[in-house]
This record gives sequence, structure tokens and C-alpha cells, in this order.
Amino acid sequence: MHEPDFLLRATIAAPAKAVYEALTDPAALRVWLAEHAEVELPGRYEFWGRFTPDGAEPHQRLLHADERTIRFAWTVEGHETTVEFQLDEDGDGTVLTLSQADLPSFEDVLADRAGAFGATSTFWSLAVANLADYLAGRPLTPMVDFTSPELRAEVVIDASPEAVFDSLVNPDTVGRWMGAKVDIEPWQGGRYAMGGFDLDPGGITFAEFEPGRKATLRFADGLLSSWELEGSAGGTRITFVQSGFDATNPPYPGWAGWLSGVADLRGFHELPGWRPGWRKMEIAGVPAGFEPDYEG
Repeated sequence: MHEPDFLLRATIAAPAKAVYEALTDPAALRVWLAEHAEVELPGRYEFWGRFTPDGAEPHQRLLHADERTIRFAWTVEGHETTVEFQLDEDGDGTVLTLSQADLPSFEDVLADRAGAFGATSTFWSLAVANLADYLAGRPLTPMVDFTSPELRAEVVIDASPEAVFDSLVNPDTVGRWMGAKVDIEPWQGGRYAMGGFDLDPGGITFAEFEPGRKATLRFADGLLSSWELEGSAGGTRITFVQSGFDATNPPYPGWAGWLSGVADLRGFHELPGWRPGWRKMEIAGVPAGFEPDYEG
């Protein structure tokens, strides 16, 4: 396998045997990974459908499988990549290392120019979050429908609308669950900058801002990203929508990345003592966000 372009290392609160079964049982894969899946080890490992990039039909070819490792070639939009799952025991849990080689450049992924092919890294970020929640018996975060130009999702979070809204616009709180520095001016016309205003002094601004209820971010390219909150049985129903893009080329990479963040947002509010489940994430060798200190 070539040097990976994407690497994600996550801690999952389940024994390695249970994680391996979730990675290889077709019925489980159809819940947390893909619309369709078929596995017959050691010869076949396939998944496809509307929740898979370029998923009209299966494009995987199994290369290796043992009780700790699964490796397969995955061709997306004519580009062959190599994906590997590696499992290592970690006390009562499991460290899952997922790597993928031969992806688009980091710049193309950030600019959302690489289509479904460019969405593979954020696809995996969301998939691993859903794998962890599947094994914990928790509701899953909505997947990306790669066949639809409508980017809309709803989740219910077990927290008040005021608390959820604060966790979306308070830079200190956002930094805790997102695992990255974010500078935010929480008012209409205010700025929002991943990495801080020094890196992005004004490319994203609030087009709408109604405290406790609704906010919309406008990006420099015209993309709009909004969230709307309403109370729901003691919790909060939150609707996320992205719009303002070319419907023939939806920004699936960014949408999948945002949904993987929603999974963290849910855990932040709902799980006592929550901390990011991932230990390390890199895209093209560049650290993506914050790497927690797990020593000790």
C-alpha cells in the first residue's frame, strides 16, 4: 500500500471482535455504512448504493483479510484507491486505524472541487462515527445521499435549544466538541473562521442570526449553511441545510464533513464525560484539527 493520503485513528468502546464483526457482517454494514453490502471472506468485500460515493454499483476488490486487518482496492470515479482497516486492542476497547491511499490533493478536498471522489475522506469520518454509535446502541447520524442535490438533515439532541445553539456559536464550546480552533463573532454580519481570523479574516459571515433559534453562514463562494432549532420532547430538533451551490456539482465533501461533526455534537451533549473518539486524523499528511492527548 502506498503512503496514505487519509489516516484516521479512532478509539471505539467495544472489543476488537465486536468491531471486526461490524466491519464484516453484511447486515451490520447495511446499517452504519452503506445502502447495500455483500461480504464473503476471503474473496469478496463490497458496498454500494446512494450513501456511497460513486455508488451506483460496487467498485471494491478485496486484497487481504485476517482477524485484525481488512484491505481492499476501491475505485471511485475512475480513480483506484487502497483502503485498510487495522484493529488493535486498547483495554476494553479497540483502536481502529483507517487509511486510504491515492486520494485527491488536500487543496482540492478543501475547495470541494473533487466531487464524490473528493468526499471519500469525509465519508469515512462520518462512517467511523456511525460505527461507534452503532456498537454503542445509539441512534446514527444521517448519511450523505450522493444521488441527491438536496443537502438537508435532521437530528434530535438531548439538550435544550439554548445549550445546543450556544454549542454552535460560542467559540470556546465549538472548539471543545469540534477539536479545532474556531473564531466566531455571534451576530448577524459577524465572521466565522475555522482555524481563526488570522487564517481566514472574513471569508465566512452570518447572513442570519436569531439567538437560540436559527443561524445561516454565507461562504465566499455563495454557499449557505444554516441550522434551525426547535424544542422537541425536552430536547432539540435541529435541521441542517446547505444551499446556494451548483446543483450539478453538490459540495459532498464539505457536507459529509459537517455531518461527521454533527455526530460529535450529539455525543458532546448526550454522553457523560464525552471526549473525541478519534486520536489522530491526517489528510495528505496534514493534521486535520486537534489531536487529543491520550497519554496516562
